[in-house]
Amino acid sequence: MSKPQLPRQDTDVESSTAAASTIDIEHVPVNDDPRQWSPARKTTTLCIVSLATMVSALASNIQNPSNSLIEVDLHATSSQISWTLAAFLVIQGNFPLLWSAASEIKGRKPVYLVASALFMVGNAALALSKTIEVMIGMRALQAAGSCAAMAISAATLADIYDTHERGTTMGIFFAAPLLGPALGPILGGSLSQAFNWRASFYFLLICAGIVFLSFLFLFKDTYRRERSLTYCSALQRLLTSKERVQNPDESIIAEHESSKDQTPVKDTEKQLKPLDFADHISAVISTPGLDDVKLSIKDINPFPPYFRILSRKNNVLILIANGIIFGFSYSLSYTCSRTLAHAYGYNALSVGLVLLCLGIGSIAGSVIGGRWSDRVLAKMMEANGGKWYAEMRLESSKLAMWWLPLSVIGYAWVCEKHVNVAVICVMLVLIGFTSIWMYTGTLAYLVDANPGCSCTAVAANSSFRGSLAFVSIMIAVPLQDALGDGWLYSVWAGVLVATELLVILVLCKGESWRRESEEHK
Repeated sequence: MSKPQLPRQDTDVESSTAAASTIDIEHVPVNDDPRQWSPARKTTTLCIVSLATMVSALASNIQNPSNSLIEVDLHATSSQISWTLAAFLVIQGNFPLLWSAASEIKGRKPVYLVASALFMVGNAALALSKTIEVMIGMRALQAAGSCAAMAISAATLADIYDTHERGTTMGIFFAAPLLGPALGPILGGSLSQAFNWRASFYFLLICAGIVFLSFLFLFKDTYRRERSLTYCSALQRLLTSKERVQNPDESIIAEHESSKDQTPVKDTEKQLKPLDFADHISAVISTPGLDDVKLSIKDINPFPPYFRILSRKNNVLILIANGIIFGFSYSLSYTCSRTLAHAYGYNALSVGLVLLCLGIGSIAGSVIGGRWSDRVLAKMMEANGGKWYAEMRLESSKLAMWWLPLSVIGYAWVCEKHVNVAVICVMLVLIGFTSIWMYTGTLAYLVDANPGCSCTAVAANSSFRGSLAFVSIMIAVPLQDALGDGWLYSVWAGVLVATELLVILVLCKGESWRRESEEHK
């Protein structure tokens, strides 16, 4: 124990040491540890962030049944209407990078409050819009405000729940943003028929106000700077730069002496890092006068942490897989609406009721899949002598992989042949159930595989989701018109098989890839 060097030939010792150093950042002692909160406090936090994400997700498609009414009222073209959706998706997918960076410095609660206020302003402006140009701009503002809940809610839950609890809580949590898109068309269609298209945005304004008040009065901040890699890195850079300013001569001498040293600095860091990591964090956080050192947003550049997430092969493959699943879901709901309207002659409310089947399946898959994920993880840990590694989380996804492509192919040809709508409903339930079962496991894996920077990992996930959803929306209608539902979703089934192979590859190779990344830091 007194030797700082790790025996390289003993991979088991190295792996366990690396794993310990990875977990340390999440278990650094803190005041008022959120993981020690009462079940009631944790449940309250879970309910608030779930409500916020449901309302945010509701905003993504609540206007869809009203698009024709908006087009007539604002004298807009179909292309301009499409841009209201495109603007929302692009901003909602990529703006979370800024929110996540801010939450790692200022905490979760201030970000939730500012974002909720922006969301309210965007909804109020949309309800009062007189031109389509204003509406496009306000949809972007609405997305910027709504996406904060999507970006940092998973990290908030990681703050209060330990690893073995996250599968279940992620499953419950993710049911909320799935319920939003499922209810959106029904609510939008009902409100538009009862009042007008502006009623949907007034409804969102009321919901946003409830969310804002919940965060203001009921939410207790879960963020602890000691457990944030982003904060500790920014703080270390700031303290180092202040030292150099105060003692320029000593800094030059120290750099000169270190350049003379025969042992490369990077090699020394590699040798010491596995053993020093927790102590290093404690040393930085317990620096005398730390409370007088204030970090601001300018001390945080959101892109280095983002690129650090992307520098790991396991993260990139899971992000691609999650983006494809999300893009597929958007394409499915969009094209299914067209099929039901054109081939079956359904109105907006009837279309929404059919799409509710997709939401029901998704919610069931999220909750049940999350519990199954925790169960599989517990069994694998027991079989592994109580030790765990993040890739264990992906094992639970394999069960859904068999059924997802088959369900998609079934849906493809049921729609192509225009059979009874009840069969379409069954296929939608199966697709929602299996796709989100798999997604729940991969999302929990991203959090587990990136301790100390789970917020950035989830923001990167949001970026991939939004970007690939945007692409899938833009190509969905041309491909549906050219290929028909049968061949379009047969192709999608093939893409999903390739996606599942990516997840299996990470399951097999992810642990060694993560170890390589740690060694090359």
